[in-house]
Amino acid sequence: MSDLASHTIHLPVTGMTCAACAVSVEKALKGQAGVNEAEVNLADHSVQISSSKALNLTELNHTLEEMGYGLIISSSKEDTQELAWKAQEDRYSKTKKNLYGSAAFTLPVFIIGMFFMNWKDGVYWSLALSIPVLFFFGKDFYLRAFKQLKSRTLSMDTLVALSTGVAFVFSFFNTLLPEYLLKNGFEPHVYYEAATVIITFILLGKTLEEKAKAKTSDAIRSLMGLQPKKVTQIIHGEHRSTPISDIIPQDIILTKPGEKIALDGLVIEGNSYVDESMINGEALATKKVKGSKVYAGTINQKGSLTIQVDKVGKDTVLGQIIEVVRKAQSSQAPVQKTVDKISAIFVPLVIGIAFLAFVSWLLLGGPDSFIQAFISAISVLVIACPCALGLATPTALMVGMGKAAQHHILIKDAQSLEMAHQITAVAFDKTGTLTIGQPKVTHIEWLNDEAQKQSDLLVAIEKHSEHPLAQAIINAFEGKLQREISPEDFQSITSAGVSASYLGQSFYIGHIRLLDQQGIHIADALHSYAEQWQNQAKTVIWFANELEALAVLAIEDPIKEKSIHAIEQLHKKGISTYLLTGDNEQTAQYVGKELGISKVKAGLMPAEKSAFIKRLQAKGKKIAMVGDGINDSEALAVADVSMAIGKGTDIAMDVAQITLIGQSLSTVPAALQLSSHTVKIIKQNLFWAFIYNLIGIPIAAGLLYPINGFMLNPMVAGVAMAFSSVSVVLNSLRLKSIRL
Repeated sequence: MSDLASHTIHLPVTGMTCAACAVSVEKALKGQAGVNEAEVNLADHSVQISSSKALNLTELNHTLEEMGYGLIISSSKEDTQELAWKAQEDRYSKTKKNLYGSAAFTLPVFIIGMFFMNWKDGVYWSLALSIPVLFFFGKDFYLRAFKQLKSRTLSMDTLVALSTGVAFVFSFFNTLLPEYLLKNGFEPHVYYEAATVIITFILLGKTLEEKAKAKTSDAIRSLMGLQPKKVTQIIHGEHRSTPISDIIPQDIILTKPGEKIALDGLVIEGNSYVDESMINGEALATKKVKGSKVYAGTINQKGSLTIQVDKVGKDTVLGQIIEVVRKAQSSQAPVQKTVDKISAIFVPLVIGIAFLAFVSWLLLGGPDSFIQAFISAISVLVIACPCALGLATPTALMVGMGKAAQHHILIKDAQSLEMAHQITAVAFDKTGTLTIGQPKVTHIEWLNDEAQKQSDLLVAIEKHSEHPLAQAIINAFEGKLQREISPEDFQSITSAGVSASYLGQSFYIGHIRLLDQQGIHIADALHSYAEQWQNQAKTVIWFANELEALAVLAIEDPIKEKSIHAIEQLHKKGISTYLLTGDNEQTAQYVGKELGISKVKAGLMPAEKSAFIKRLQAKGKKIAMVGDGINDSEALAVADVSMAIGKGTDIAMDVAQITLIGQSLSTVPAALQLSSHTVKIIKQNLFWAFIYNLIGIPIAAGLLYPINGFMLNPMVAGVAMAFSSVSVVLNSLRLKSIRL
């Protein structure tokens, strides 16, 4: 098979067990022609490969197989993901079976070794029961260690194989030739129980790890489950059941009531209500009619919709969300890269310490120096397995990003999640970010009841206008009109408004200067309302006939429902806020006042927004920028952490590190809070990973023996090592239960 790929690819990796394995895989891949960068994520057993040219994945796989690893390769990304999940499930199932088998054989070995050590035949029973534990249920440790040794790499498997292998060989020798040690004055102890218990406890830790890792991929599984496998395709009027992978843009598909919409497209026939909560987080369904945009993964509720597909696969909104989550969970935080460098030298360092402990006991020990040297060396090798160190960061990041996705926060890279908790100031765009971005009529006052009867004419005239505010007026009267009117002589008057005639009389809609130009009288009551609304930074629109003003309307871009609460939450955390907008000073100051943002910069061009952020950074502030438009892209690019509103432009979302799906800004403080929790968990994980080794290795080497005669049993070392890995994974999973 010669599977070619280029640029950046994401592939599952088999055979990895620890951070040292991840470093070995990265090193091997980086040494291949055409590979620019390779980043391994131990938590989900995957690698992201960047290349400047096409790669032969089969050759890369062959290189890794020689080291005991491998790549899962398929013709499609969906199949690759399915194979990866299948491999993960198989890995968990196999590890669990090995654990049960190992435990069943280990238990009698443990009982004999602990309670019947003087039973003469017990040593032979222990030997017989230990063989399947080490060389059947635990054989993968030895096979991987041997393959890695051939490629001159060391890993956790090296430590496990070396420690248990030496314990077994030494015990086997003492079982068959006990007189050799006896004639030299040593008791021929056996350590079958230590070797088997070590294997069993490591398998226990691995089983719990594999189960936990499976949980961290729930976010992607859930997202991919939103898309059906097959669709009803319409070809020349006939309905056919077609695999979704065969659909291309411009194809026509039918979505029936209750079905999930399979792909992004436009409604060309039918009307219905669609649950789009997975896209916008809103509980209310959205009405869809001919010409409406629909998105993959949303749920059609009532009517049937005929849809012309315009985006498929990873180009759909759902596909982009899945890709963002996958890339985020595969990216490495800066702290993880440091941990990986430590892990790369950790295994040879531990082997060196074990050797030093062995030699020291031989030279400085008493009558039983060889036995003590042997025990200390094995204990050092076992307790120092770097599983917890390798899992400390990636498991926390994966769980954190999965948690974010559940709260409509898509984090593109691990660095932004790590950085977000350091933010000291947040800068907001106004239109579409703090406000809804859609003008809306908030107030309307009529001259009298007779004038109000002209509302049908007001809407009829505005239907001819292309001005953005015209649609706001039309929307305000939706469902309230009593009759259809057809005005004549419609004219657009530049920078003033529009005019039209009806039944021989002229009517005007627009700015007050339009009324002044026509000499139209304005009642004092209407003037008073207009002045009041202008002081609130609302846009005032007049409706008049040839003689007098009939009505005055106030239009504004409403502030989002939860914007005020989001700003309050940031201020409670000691984070300062800024409003950066291209809008006029009066409107900007009013919005800022309503939201509690005192630092307002109005009339800014895109380059001026980014320049302002750079000035704040020069003062030592860590800045997050929240925006939704092309005009925000420069500011988003220079900010320490950038957040784009999910309903904004594609460019803004491409530039931003974090995408906030939906309209609510409550996700901004939630994202910062999640970052704080995730980094806290990472630090706790690293503490536990290092503390086990810092305390355990010296004790295992025999540091306490001169003080109180304590020597760490290799079996106890195995328990401690396994518990360190389990504690790190369980600690990471605590992120699932935090409230944002």
